[in-house]
Order: sequence, then structure tokens, then C-alpha cells
Amino acid sequence: MKTFRAARPRVLLTAVAAGTLLLATACTDDHASSQDKAAAPAATGAASPTATPTPTATPTGEADPALKPFYGQQIVWADCPADPKAEKAKVDTTGMKCGKLHVPLDYAHPAADAIDLALIKHPAAKPDQRVGSLMVNPGGPGASGVEMVEFGAKDFEGTLHDRFDVIGFDPRGTGASAPVVCYDDQQHDALNQEDEPVDPAERKAARVKQSTDHAAACQAKSGKLLPFVGTRNTARDLDVLRAVVGDKKLNYLGISYGTYLGALYAEEFPKNTGRLILDGAVDPAEDTLDHGVDQQVGFEKSFERFAADCVENHADECPLGKDKDQAAKKAADFLDGLHDHPLTVKDGRKLGRDQAWTGVISMLYGDEKTSWKYLRASLGWAMVRDKGDFLMAFADDYNGRDEQGHYSPLDEAHTAISCADAARPAPTPEHAKAAVDRLLAQAPLLSKGVTVDDYTEPGCAHWPFKTQEKPHTIRAEGSAPILVVGSTGDPATPYASAEALAKGFANATLLTRVGEGHGAFGKGNACIDKAMAAYLTEGTVPAAGTRCE
Repeated sequence: MKTFRAARPRVLLTAVAAGTLLLATACTDDHASSQDKAAAPAATGAASPTATPTPTATPTGEADPALKPFYGQQIVWADCPADPKAEKAKVDTTGMKCGKLHVPLDYAHPAADAIDLALIKHPAAKPDQRVGSLMVNPGGPGASGVEMVEFGAKDFEGTLHDRFDVIGFDPRGTGASAPVVCYDDQQHDALNQEDEPVDPAERKAARVKQSTDHAAACQAKSGKLLPFVGTRNTARDLDVLRAVVGDKKLNYLGISYGTYLGALYAEEFPKNTGRLILDGAVDPAEDTLDHGVDQQVGFEKSFERFAADCVENHADECPLGKDKDQAAKKAADFLDGLHDHPLTVKDGRKLGRDQAWTGVISMLYGDEKTSWKYLRASLGWAMVRDKGDFLMAFADDYNGRDEQGHYSPLDEAHTAISCADAARPAPTPEHAKAAVDRLLAQAPLLSKGVTVDDYTEPGCAHWPFKTQEKPHTIRAEGSAPILVVGSTGDPATPYASAEALAKGFANATLLTRVGEGHGAFGKGNACIDKAMAAYLTEGTVPAAGTRCE
């Protein structure tokens, strides 16, 4: 996803410069967008600018007497409330149950304050063959695990749903779990309508103002919550959930950012790990600037492959000309031109450069069999017919904006969690120059106009909460075998990240999907689906080096 404000394209460059983790929501193309739900009230109040996260050494888990009330609670599962979005999407939620999990706001002082996390459960279809629960997280940070189950139930049909209660939850600070709140809908619209300046000096000044304003707005509305939304606390919530539903070990599927959550869980609670699948993996040891550059390069390569495929295999509907080597540049030039000549969409908003690039990037999370067809059509309508409505619709979906103009807490949660997890220090001049040189050499279309000055500030420089978390290799000594899954053409979490994560663990196996798009789960690859099901249901780890074509 993204952070703070627009860049070129807005979902990438600013996040790289800000030093926040830029990860994706891993949803299949027919999942509903992330949208507002009835939210539990966010904790509010002032937070110290120098507050620090709960230290890793703080006693946690069932052994801590202070946490006994939380580990001993019972979830009241009831029919889920009516959801107009599910009805509109004709999603069958029959049999699903909803509930709430009570967790401490601050695990160092569990009696001081608490919040409720939103839950959904799709009970096992064959109870007599039930293995246990399968907890899931779709990515982000900021995406809704409740919506992953509600709108993506078909991805679990078959072996997984037969034998597991599939449980989704909105992590703290997201969705309906005490969401971080900073802006109202009108403010979100105004920010998204504004393209970043082309001039480097003006762009830097605009970023400083926007990030400062954003931090102040979040502090004013959600200040009490900000120090406690980091992933380490969410991992502790996950252990409470595991125990409360009656599972001795955690079975878990995490996609994209969800792999970081799973890795931190394994680090915090290695003896409680059951069968963990970490798909579309993040390397927790990688510097966030380097990670952002890797992503930018990954999306550039994906964009080029899409453009070549458009010309070679879909000439009758491709608006990018006949030269496959120039197709990507033709599209990029058009998108860049929207900075000065935006398109007006049906609701009166303007589709500028940054929103258009956001729409394009959102469709590059899919592959040639799914979302690329929508990208061809969207570019065709914009480039040939001067109609930007489809690109705007995909940008809206990515930004968490529904058809009524309401925004989910996605943006706010992303920044708050990212800044709680790791704030990049100011890079050395040599590091900044190396990053820019690589961007201009390997991602010239998506990085047009970048300068070293775009990367001089430390990440999360204006954020009110200063984290002590740092990138580090996670070993998780003593854990059960962990299955890491990587896709060779993944633009958001490049394959090298999966290799690094698997290598860092004390006990892990890497499973490879050869193909385009972000994440392997739900992509229709029979080899991947079979391997995941065998691992989760039987504990059978695929042979080392297994590659699914």
C-alpha cells in the first residue's frame, strides 16, 4: 500500500522516501474493496512524542498472571450483522459468525485500558474432520482480515474450509478494531486529488507540510492509540486469539504484510507455532529504503511485461501501439501527461497523474490471467476515449474509498503501523545516491524526476511516536516448520525477500510459484494449492526446492 501523500507514482515514491513499509493487500480480483464497517471507538488522547513500544522482554502470554483475564475470556459468536456491500456483491455469508476479542491496549500495563478486535469465523464444513482454526491476514498493513474471510470465502473452499474454522480479524488500529482516525472523507478526497509538484524543491516542501499535517491530525484524533498499534502487539493479540478459540498451536496464513506479522509471532511465541504459511514474503531484516527501491523496480518490470503482453497477445484491444519495446513508455508518457491535463470523471473529480498511476499499480498486483485484462481496458478508455472512470475506480479501491465516497481506515492504519514497526534513519549521502542511481537505471518510468533530495529525511520524521523497533533477521528458534512462499514475478514483495525470510528462519522451507502477480494463494495454481493444503492439514512440508510452474 502506501503512506502520507501522492508521489510518482503516488503509491510508491513517497513511501520509499518516507521510509515506511510499502506492502500490499493480497486480495484476488473478485474480492470486495476495503471499505468502512461499523467501527469500535478508537482510543484517543495525547501521546508523548518520545513514547517507546512495549519492550520485547515484557512478560507476555499465558504465563503472565496479569494477562489471565484476557486469555481466559470467551468469545460470543453470533450471526454477523447485515452488510450491504456483501449483499450488493452477492457474497454468501451463510453460516459465518462474528464476535469480538478483548485485548490490552498496552501489554506492559494490561489492566490500564483495553480495546476490542473485530472477528469473523467461517466454521469448518466437515466438523468431524476438523483440524482446528486457521487464522488469516491479507496484508497491508491496514487491511481487514474480516473482509478477507467475508468476501474471499471461495478461496478457502475445499480442503481448507472442510477441515478448519477459517478466522479473520481486523488487527488493532484497522477496520473495526479501534481504527486509527486522522482525516474525514472530504479531506481524503482533497489530498488524493492533488498531484505532487514536478519541481524537486516544491515537492520536498509539499511533502514536509503534508506529512507534518498528517501526523498532527492523527495525533489529535488517535494519539492514545498510536504507540500501541505496532505489529509486535498484534502478534500478542494473535496469541490471545489462539488460546481463546481453544488451539494449543497457531495455524496461520499470512499474505504480504501478513508474513511480517507471522514472523513476529514466531519470534515472540516459537513454542506456540503450529503450521504457518507466509506467502508473498517480506524480509524483516531489509532496510526500508532498499525494500522500497526493490518494489519500485519490481513494479517497473511488471509494467513492462504487461505492456509487451498487451502488444504481442492482445493487439486488437491494446492502446499501446505496435512496438512492444516502446509500449510501456507510451503508457507512462500518457499517465505523466495527466499532471497538466487531467481527465474529468463522472462524479466531477479529476483524474490526475498520481491517481492514474495508483490505478495502474493496483492492477499490477494481479497477473496476466486476471487483472491485466482490466488494466488493458482501463488504459484503452483513458488513452483512446479520454474517459478516466475505470482508472479512478481502481485507484479508489486501492485507497479504500467506496462508491459513496467513504474511506476505510486503510491509509491511517498503514502509516501508523508502519511507523510503529520501523522508522528508517536518514540515509547517508552515499546510500541515498545509490538508491536514486538504481531507481533511474532500473525503474526510469516509475521514477522519472527523482533526486537524492527526495531521500534525505529519515523515515517517519514527523510522526509523533518514535519506535525502537528496527529491521532484523528473525530466527524463531524452537518453532515448528514454517512454509514460506514466493512468486518469481511478484512486484510488491520481490522473490528475493521470500528467499531471505526462509533463510533467516531456523526451521523453514521455501515454496516457489513461477508467475506474475503478488502472492500465490488464490491464484488458481493447482500445485501451490495442493502443497498448502497438505502442509496445513497433514503437516507435510514440500520438498526443498519445489517450484510450481
